[in-house]
Order: sequence, then structure tokens, then C-alpha cells
Amino acid sequence: MRVTAVKCVEESIEVAVPVHTAYNQWTQLKTFPRFMSAVKQVEQLRPNLTRWVVAAGPVRHEFMAEIVEQRPDTLIAWRGLDRRIGHRGEVSFRELAPDRTEIVLRMRFASQGIKGRLLTRAGASPRAVRAELGRFKEFIEGLGQECGAWRGTIHNGQVQPSEPSPPRSRVAGWPVG
Repeated sequence: MRVTAVKCVEESIEVAVPVHTAYNQWTQLKTFPRFMSAVKQVEQLRPNLTRWVVAAGPVRHEFMAEIVEQRPDTLIAWRGLDRRIGHRGEVSFRELAPDRTEIVLRMRFASQGIKGRLLTRAGASPRAVRAELGRFKEFIEGLGQECGAWRGTIHNGQVQPSEPSPPRSRVAGWPVG
């Protein structure tokens, strides 16, 4: 595969909500179209697999992404599964005060072809990313609290059990009734 464009973007924003509120809301991917102008639809297929529909002007693109690392209140990292527009990203959360959180978004795009270059140019500019983070800030501060949460952990693309399984009883079950 010949890569024709590589772009890295890093932007941060401070939001006036606790770190768990900012993180919990970010895990609600289906709400992204409500505040991110380029995101038209997100479907969570499994805890670590998502399907996205994005548009930049007249160019519309659908792709799959895998969440490869996820640590509650700290980090969500993903990689795109599209061959034409490969991308990786991460969003980190840092408590600044009990009611203030810094969110840092880092993305790396490697695109091929005209459609890939157009989407990368439109969606990966620092200005566009800063604007999308600003809309997230308005959204979460306007709500004041998250509208859902997924507090699971993912490591190397594998969903980790949230609680250890209780030990199995060695006593045979008795029929009831």
C-alpha cells in the first residue's frame, strides 16, 4: 500500500465537569453525532468494535474501528480498520480539580487516494479537532452529567472481565421442588 498523506494532530481542552463525568460521556459513542459535526452515525457492535459514518463536505465515508486500550477515567485508544484511511488515536482524561478535567485528543492519519486525502485534510486539521472538542465541552457542561457510561477495561484489544468470577461451589446442586 502506498501512503500518500500522513497527518498527526494533538489538541486539548479543559471541561468544567469531574473526570468520571467526562470519561463516562465519551464512552457513549452513539451520542457523538449530537456534538461532532463530521460524525453522522456510530454503532457499537461489541465493547471493542465500532462502525462509524463520517462526512466532510460532499465526501462520506464508513469505517470500522477497534478500541485497543481502555482504562476508566484515564484513556481510550483505538485504531481504524480501513485500508484506505488508516488512523490511530487516543483520548486521555486528567483530573485538574474535583470539577475540572483536561481532555487530550491525539490522532494519526495515513491516507491513500483522493477520497482518503480529502477526508484526512478536512477531518484531521487542528482547527477541526479543536472545534469538535469545543462542541463536546458545550455538550457535557450543558448536561452537567453523563447520559450513560461503560466502565469496562480493554487491553491489547481484548475486553477484560470487570469483576472476577466467583469461585464455583464444589457442592452438587440439589433439585428444587
